[in-house]
Amino acid sequence: MKRFLIPFAAVVLIATAGCSGMDNTQQRTLSGGAAGAVGGAIGGAITGCIWCGAVVGGALGAAGGYIVDQVNKNDQANKNTN
Repeated sequence: MKRFLIPFAAVVLIATAGCSGMDNTQQRTLSGGAAGAVGGAIGGAITGCIWCGAVVGGALGAAGGYIVDQVNKNDQANKNTN
């Protein structure tokens, strides 16, 4: 377990440091992708292919996060013009 924990912690720290200068669109896309990957991995575990589920879920989650961001930006633009 310790052999896995140290590299995992290093990857998490590096990834977190790389996310510090992201704008809202990038943050929403990343968080949607991460949530989708987790959900897809859980669904994939049920069907038998964890990696397949994680990849498909991550792609769908990232697309969903991006769409949500664009809808929010559109709503804000409409509120500012009214």
